Formats: sequence, structure tokens, C-alpha cells
Amino acid sequence: MNDMSSRLSGRRFPEALADPLDALLVEIAIRVQLPPGLHKIACTRGDNIQAYLSRPGSLLDGLITRFYPQGSMAIDATISTRGTDDEYDLDFIAEMLLWAGATPKDYLDLLYLALADYPVEKVERQTRCVTLTYADGMHVDVTPARRRPLTPEAESVIFHAKPEAPASEHREVLMNARGFATWYNARTPDEEWFGAAFDSVLGEVMKAAPTSEPVPDQVPLHRKSVTTVGLQLIKRFRNIWSANRYERYPPTVMLSCHAGLAAVPGMRLSEMVIRQARWTARAIHNADAAGQLLDVRNPVMSQDKFTDRWPENRRQQREFGAALTDLADGLQAVRDGRNGLSVEGVQDWLRSRFGARVVGSSVDHLFQRQGAALAAQVHGYNRAGNLFVPAAPAIIGGSSAPASTVAPRAHTHYGERR
Repeated sequence: MNDMSSRLSGRRFPEALADPLDALLVEIAIRVQLPPGLHKIACTRGDNIQAYLSRPGSLLDGLITRFYPQGSMAIDATISTRGTDDEYDLDFIAEMLLWAGATPKDYLDLLYLALADYPVEKVERQTRCVTLTYADGMHVDVTPARRRPLTPEAESVIFHAKPEAPASEHREVLMNARGFATWYNARTPDEEWFGAAFDSVLGEVMKAAPTSEPVPDQVPLHRKSVTTVGLQLIKRFRNIWSANRYERYPPTVMLSCHAGLAAVPGMRLSEMVIRQARWTARAIHNADAAGQLLDVRNPVMSQDKFTDRWPENRRQQREFGAALTDLADGLQAVRDGRNGLSVEGVQDWLRSRFGARVVGSSVDHLFQRQGAALAAQVHGYNRAGNLFVPAAPAIIGGSSAPASTVAPRAHTHYGERR
């Protein structure tokens, strides 16, 4: 980094964001998290659902033994698809104790009947959960479970029973969501150096954001882990990539597991996103080279298979592996300044992978925040008019006409709405 860039980074841009790509990825990450107050609303809604199921006269009165968040909410990696369709998904486990011999269909049907009149826009019985859709776009998936006796804490079974499928296809599925969350959180400690940088950008975004574009406040940002923010960006990429693919797609829990395995405190955000993308791509390549489907298991319970419904075939895994490799290669090329793209080309490339509106507003804010101070002192282009990376944070440039918007699909923790 040249002296001018170093001086400006020390004065205005935290070391964690000295690289322009890191600065832009943080801007994007801020915009895909839950809007202000929604984490609290989500927790309140979870409490309300539990109270409703346990109220006197409920079909499940006295039958709910525990109710807790799972998946992204349990590891603080929840994202919204905000900037496109204003939807966000949250997952809870309803641990139930029914009669001896109760079938998977019994558990799911009884939970659905107990929630059928819950005051939301829509209640749907899915293959493994019941989905509550709220007027503000929030989806809450409640998954019935049963504790396994004489096993370590939170080992459970959930139930697979597609409504139209015969009973012979219904089954119990082993899982330990709480154990996985504990494992992940232990591997991704809070990183105050990164959180401080994140916080500095967030504060500016909060001041600049209109009321229609709120930003997150659910977790003190000095506690943020680079690994978890990288996971949020990988999930966002997955959502955009799968938007027009009408089949199951890579489950969040698999991506979370790989993020935990890839965790290295102290990495730059762009390095972490590249590392996670290559980690999953390499696992897919190794499985495919062996003529097998990807098999990812819960590190604390090997019977809990995170990829039991995806991939359905080797084509699916090869396509996603290729997409992740393309993402990692592209980000590395931008970091190294060898992508050969114009400023507008880099922005369009990012839009196609993280969403037009999210990237557009991120670039606009980054340019407003950093561009003016550096434009008079640092050249951001080479002689061919291409983006010069790495240099100073302003080189990402200003906004250009947005690409067509791609709306990410609604999803569940295990990779599908049904």
C-alpha cells in the first residue's frame, strides 16, 4: 500500500477495511442482515408461538417440552433477502412428547392443527415443518422434534412426512441442532478488531439510510466474527444463484458447517469469503471425483446428515461447486487487480452474484463515504481505463445503471420451503 493510502487508511478507514473489496463486502453484508429491531421481534414471535401452543385448551397443551431457535438464528448468521423481496426466514424447534407409537405424520399434522388458526397471513404444513407467514414478509418455520432418550443433551429426531406421500415414505431423521450451534459458536469467536471496523461503517449507513432501508441492530457489532459475516455473504450468493432454479438447493446448515470448519480468526473478509467458497467447492469436487454425492455430517453427531436431501444428483453438486469456484476466482482476481474489468464491469459482476439493489446501494454509499476524499489524490484507473486493485478504498468507483433485479428464493434451514 502506498504512503497516501496508508495515511488515509490510518485516519479514515480501519485496517480491516483498507482493501477496497473488503470495504465493499462489509457494505453488502450490512444490507443483507435483519433490519433494526427484527431480531427482537423474531424472538418475541418465537415466545408468542410457544405460549400459543402451550396455552390451556391447545391441542399441544402440556406436550411441548422445549422450544428453541435453530440454524442461522442460533449462530447469529440470519440474513434477509432485503433489497429484493423483503423476506426473511427464521427457524424454531418445538420439542414434543406425544403418545407411544406416534408417527412422523402425527407429529406434523398435530403441530399444523395446533397452529392452523394462529393470527398470521398464512399457515402451511410442509414436509418437515409448519411455516407461518407474517404480513411483513417474515417466515417462521416450526419443526416438531422428539428427544432421544438416554443420549447426550439435545439429540433428537425430526420428522419427514410429505402430505401427499404414502406412509411407507415417511421417516424419522436424526439431528442435534443445539449441539451444532454450540460447536459453531466455539469455533468462531468474537473479533473485536473486525467488529470495530464493521461498526464504523454501520454507523455511517444508519445516518445515511432512509427509513425505508433500515439496518441491523440485533448484536453488538464488536462481537462479530469474520467467519460468520463471510457465511452470510456465501448464503446471499447461494440465494441469488438459486433464484431461478426450481429444485432443491444447497442447505444453509451445510454451508454453516463448512464455515465452522474453515474458520480462521484474523482473516480479512474477502479472504474468508474466498476460503469458504473454495472449502465447499473442494468438498464437492472430492465427492464427485469419487463418483459420490456430497456427504456432510454434524460434527457433534455423525448420524445427523446435513445433505440428506441435497444434492439429489451429481449434476446439482457440480453446478454449485463450479459457481463457488467462479465466485472465489472472481473475488481473488478483483483483489489482485487482474480481472481486466472496468469499474462498471466489476459492479455488474458483483450484482449478478449478490443482487442488484444490495450491491447498487453498497457501491453508492462506499463512493460517497470514501470517493471524494481520495479522488483528488489517488488515481483509481490504469491507462486502459480498467479498475486498479489493490489501491485505496475509493477505487471501487461510483454507481452505474443497475442490472435487472434477481429475487432470492425463500428457503428453510435445510434448503427448501417444502
